[in-house]
Amino acid sequence: MRLNDQNKNRMKYTLSKPDKTINGSINLPSSKSIANRALIINALSYSPYDIGNLSDSDDTRVMQKVLTSNTSKFDIGHAGTAMRFLTAFLAQIVGQWEITGSGRMKQRPIGILVDALNELGAKIEYIEKEGFPPLRIFGSKLQGKVLELDGSVSSQYISALLMVAPCMEGGLTLRLKNKITSRSYITLTLKLMKQFGIRYAWKGNEIKVDEQAYRPKQFVVEADWSGSSYWYQLAALADEAEVELKNLRLMSLQGDCEIAGWFNDFGVESKATSDSVIIRKTSNILPEHLQLNFIENPDVAQTMAVLCVMKKVPFHFTGLETLKIKETDRIAALQNELARFGAQITEPKHGELKWDGSFPLKKENLPCIATYHDHRMALAFAPAAMFFNIEIEDPMVVTKSYPNYYEDLKTVGFEVK
Repeated sequence: MRLNDQNKNRMKYTLSKPDKTINGSINLPSSKSIANRALIINALSYSPYDIGNLSDSDDTRVMQKVLTSNTSKFDIGHAGTAMRFLTAFLAQIVGQWEITGSGRMKQRPIGILVDALNELGAKIEYIEKEGFPPLRIFGSKLQGKVLELDGSVSSQYISALLMVAPCMEGGLTLRLKNKITSRSYITLTLKLMKQFGIRYAWKGNEIKVDEQAYRPKQFVVEADWSGSSYWYQLAALADEAEVELKNLRLMSLQGDCEIAGWFNDFGVESKATSDSVIIRKTSNILPEHLQLNFIENPDVAQTMAVLCVMKKVPFHFTGLETLKIKETDRIAALQNELARFGAQITEPKHGELKWDGSFPLKKENLPCIATYHDHRMALAFAPAAMFFNIEIEDPMVVTKSYPNYYEDLKTVGFEVK
């Protein structure tokens, strides 16, 4: 059963790969996570410099458009990061603003962030449904204080507040309750703020940022580790593979750089050069059973789930609590689409996915993957064409984060029709 009713007349791509060899040099998109934060921080610092190596992904283009717009009403489409970051940004810019998005965006909760901002002196109203976009924002100087916030829901709420914290009267102290989700993304935010001159203290579950001024600086965005995961996946699926991933750094600000170690278990090794990472398939080893906690790396969960099913590796994944409020309900989406290959994926508890390695269902002759307006569904399932010819509905959803994906696949021998 589909999560949503996708238009059957939409464009589809058919993907195939005649052999299982991958060789090439890839210009990865720049990190969307870094770019979106850097754009907000750059604006807050009143910088005369442009951010270097910005990607042409939908999310980044949306953020740029809003920050350089002369209007007061903004439609950010499917860009969830932009919705959260811009809500906090606009709340402290004097004026009246309206921000909306796609139908799916209007289903993604934002009440925790709005309540926090209103407690800090903002005035934000819901235009339609309580707790959800679209929003009407009356921007003004925010008053800092000690604020308690649930750390288990979305790290983007926390990052949104932290980036505007130096601009608040008296600064901001955040006390995070419960288990902190995606801590690495909070660390990324704070490290970027530090590069623009901001001092902070993080002890236990308390983060303190004093009132202070950002300092402008020239900044260049590194390549995207989430985007690299699909090339690691391809290398693991291949019999032979050597791929240069340009502008990627093993020692990265991004938490997803941790996956380089994960893929050692699939025979894929990483080597850093001065301006890239080279990945090689060095052996055909596989884990007998893969257990991973994605609390810090939720964006690569789909990558690993598809890889495991293709390689028949049983798995138990935890730390997936935020997947239900992404571009789609990614838990249900993975269950639906992996069933097309015969795999029955279970959800033993909230935030978990499990597969016993068996194929009790019948594989479809030409699996047609629904993407549910979610770029990572298309990105993670395309490598399955190493094993089966597949179709992908609404394939250009990848423009959200990796616009050149299919062209890059063609350079390593994929046929895309």
